[in-house]
Amino acid sequence: MRRIEITQLNGVAITLFVLCSAAGIGVSRAVHHPAPEIVGVLAGLYLLFAIKIVQQWEKVAVLRLGRYVGLRGPGLCHIVPIIETLSPYVDQRVRVASVSAESTLTRDTVPVNVDAILFWMVWNAEKSILEVENFVDAITLSAQTALRESIGRHELAQMITERETLGRELQRILDEKTNPWGITVQSVEIRDVRIPQGLEDAMSRQAQAERERQARIILGQAETEISNSFVQAASAYAENPVALHLRAMNMLYEAIKERGSMVIVPSSAVETMGLGGTLATASLGGAKP
Repeated sequence: MRRIEITQLNGVAITLFVLCSAAGIGVSRAVHHPAPEIVGVLAGLYLLFAIKIVQQWEKVAVLRLGRYVGLRGPGLCHIVPIIETLSPYVDQRVRVASVSAESTLTRDTVPVNVDAILFWMVWNAEKSILEVENFVDAITLSAQTALRESIGRHELAQMITERETLGRELQRILDEKTNPWGITVQSVEIRDVRIPQGLEDAMSRQAQAERERQARIILGQAETEISNSFVQAASAYAENPVALHLRAMNMLYEAIKERGSMVIVPSSAVETMGLGGTLATASLGGAKP
């Protein structure tokens, strides 16, 4: 009702009231008779309550003796005071409503708190005025009910990872319900999904344990691949002793090529691979002059 009271007295109507009253007073003083002043004040009062201004984004219904006669706006409109009245002004811009569902159980019986944002607009002002008493409250309550029902049909993992799907489902449900009211729901966005702190800690530990398990599996697979490589290398060296000798010599060279290094090799390995002369040469080459 506050919105109606503000718009009933607009600048144009007040200006016309002042002009009519001033003109009547002026004429009354000129002719020395109170009748023009009375007529001017009455005409001003009529225009004060008869002239209305509807904003560009608004629509308003005119009721004549309680019967709907049509929509007015945007711009100036004229009504007959007392006989005609105006409904609440309907804003046809896109609106935003915040809805929440607290401690609602998911399909896997997990209590969650969900916050969502609803974008909607009035596309048919006539239906929104005549079909529903308070469409703003109707939209909010319908969104809360639909959100709770949707939470009960989904598991926690789906709600966390598939927010867009949940939002589209809510938008479809609400749009089907609100279209007969002349209202369309453009989109629903799930802003936040909160779970109890204890459950959040348990899920964090579970995720950490899962990562450790994956790390151990990867390490085991790496060990298996390395052992298979060693088996293949052993088969190749068994069939070609020269390759084994060359590999051993390369390993020794890599070990003693740095000045001041020392490598202890079993005598059996030296005799088997014939590395005695090679080691002596390497030792002389590495000794200081």
